Amino acid sequence: MRNYIATLLVTLSLGLVTLAQPRTATPALDEVPNGKLIASYIAAFNAGEDAMAVFIKNNVADTALQARSIEARLATYRQMHQRLKTLEIQGIVNVMMSAGEQSVTALVRTGAGEKISLTFNFDPAPPNKLISLRVEDVDDGPQASQSGPGDGAAIPPISQPEFIRKMTGYLDDAAQHDKFSGVVLIAHQGKPILQKAYGFADQEKKIPNNITTKFNLGSINKMFTRLCIDQLVSQGKLGYDDKLGKFLPDYPNHEAAEKVTIRQLLTMKSGIGDFFGERYEATPKQKLRSLADYLPLFGREPLLFEPGTKQQYSNGGYIVLGLIIEKISGTSYYDFVKEHVFKLAGMNDTDFYLTGQIVANRAEGYTIEKTNGAGRRNNRFSRPERGSSAGGGYSTAADLLSFTRAIASGKLSFMSPETGQPVHESMGVGGGAPGINAALEFDPATRNVIIVLSNYDPPAAQDIAKKMHQGIKAIRD
Repeated sequence: MRNYIATLLVTLSLGLVTLAQPRTATPALDEVPNGKLIASYIAAFNAGEDAMAVFIKNNVADTALQARSIEARLATYRQMHQRLKTLEIQGIVNVMMSAGEQSVTALVRTGAGEKISLTFNFDPAPPNKLISLRVEDVDDGPQASQSGPGDGAAIPPISQPEFIRKMTGYLDDAAQHDKFSGVVLIAHQGKPILQKAYGFADQEKKIPNNITTKFNLGSINKMFTRLCIDQLVSQGKLGYDDKLGKFLPDYPNHEAAEKVTIRQLLTMKSGIGDFFGERYEATPKQKLRSLADYLPLFGREPLLFEPGTKQQYSNGGYIVLGLIIEKISGTSYYDFVKEHVFKLAGMNDTDFYLTGQIVANRAEGYTIEKTNGAGRRNNRFSRPERGSSAGGGYSTAADLLSFTRAIASGKLSFMSPETGQPVHESMGVGGGAPGINAALEFDPATRNVIIVLSNYDPPAAQDIAKKMHQGIKAIRD
């Protein structure tokens, strides 16, 4: 099982992650609380975008809609539907009903032949509307299909040359059908064995991607923010139990300042919401150039729940972490992460470039969002002028490989917010937004690394990474 340390991606916000095989399903859908609402979601998902729009309007909690608009949720739905096709409930694997948390996890078979789990999180207050939906791939283990998503054909171990041949064929086909534009780097036992680039970094100028092209990482940047916090904790400059207000006494939400801890910000249990939503969409993106520029988008909003009682994806929380880094260090977040993470890891082509900045060999992003089937458009309309501690920096495949080596060597170390001890588990992180998708996996035991960077919508990189993850486990030298 891959341990996703930084991007617990919540759909109806965005994302797909991996889960170990759930235990055998027990109760039927009609036997669990909110079963009718779950059935309505499945029916709407299968019926199409119009039905999903009606479902979201009628069944998603107002607080969740304030954090992320119906249109943004429909964009996520389109991406999910493109990959998953249809959904069929196989059974219920977990039910959590308490005063502070209500959730139901279902095992689902998709029209693409995959197994996933869906966790529906509900507002505890009547009428118990939907707050968020978490989508997780179900890992069927090393004998899962290698020859295509959902075909069910387990294959025997393969040689490294055969792996390269098969994966190159898969990549060529994905690019030929315009499902992938970007870069793939695969390292087996620490050594790169496959590096390929496809598509255009700039479609308008017909500049192709190459293996050194810089791509927007989306939320992968959150792990760099986490490393900065871990370093400050190790230096005794803050503690995981310190309150937000200790460092940001003028934080606009006084309740959050008094209650929210550093640990809760890191683990997304703070109750602070997202900065994406109607305010973000209405804000001229060139005005978002510093972390402080993001704060008015969410800072005064009430907490979504009592800190520590739930977990909900929070870009806003990671903006706050970045502001705390700035306060403690006396320098900008961008300079701090560059000096204390990128420089240590030898990541010379990683930075938070301005949208209007001329940067050699940087990929533009291309999205089908809001094109109504009329091809792809540049994603400049949706991305901020500069990324943040929540995401949006740029990097290359080679730099991310250097990052995994810095983790393996101990130059950089993640700390557990619970124990304060170094974490030595495998990692899998991802990021995605319109025209942005990236995936990074690293297993320190085998020294296998999978890096996929794309300037297309999700799940362009995620699907490739999943295929590579399945295949690399079958290599026998």
